[in-house]
Amino acid sequence: METILSLQEMQTRYDGEWVLIGDPETDEALSIQRGQVLWHSKSRDEVYRQARMLKPRHSAFLFIGRLPSDTEVVL
Repeated sequence: METILSLQEMQTRYDGEWVLIGDPETDEALSIQRGQVLWHSKSRDEVYRQARMLKPRHSAFLFIGRLPSDTEVVL
């Protein structure tokens, strides 16, 4: 996957999935605006495994969609 997608395009294509984004472009608030989708999956662990294999130089992980109500987020 070498195409650069906007955040809106990612939201349309990968709803309910975790996305590994290579060379993410951000705005002043560091919100992702666009980037290269390196991998996507409903499984967060699978996306993390692929990131370890691909070893992207600059990357971000993003969940597209609504997190289930019983999900806890640790920052």
